[in-house]
Amino acid sequence: MSHALTAEDLYSEMKRMPAGERIKFFTLLTGNAFREDDFTHEQVFGQLHQEMFSAWEAAEYLEISVPTLRRYVQSGKLVPSQMVGRNQMFSTQSLRAFKRSRGRT
Repeated sequence: MSHALTAEDLYSEMKRMPAGERIKFFTLLTGNAFREDDFTHEQVFGQLHQEMFSAWEAAEYLEISVPTLRRYVQSGKLVPSQMVGRNQMFSTQSLRAFKRSRGRT
């Protein structure tokens, strides 16, 4: 009779592993379990097509720093879609278009 390992059992076992073995485990897991890393934009961000991003979120999405984002806004290369108080908000569509224009799809 085989015993199925539950997520809780696995977590308990992992807590008892030496740190080096946990690193090896996660390296094996990510290398083998998540091989399909060529996700489409729709798969990753499809649910966000109507959402607004804050400056911090926009910078993270564009893979740039917030100061760089601010420079792009000041130079007119990127335009906020909306202002909420003093906060600049960016649409998903404009961020996607900007990212594509920079070659970072």
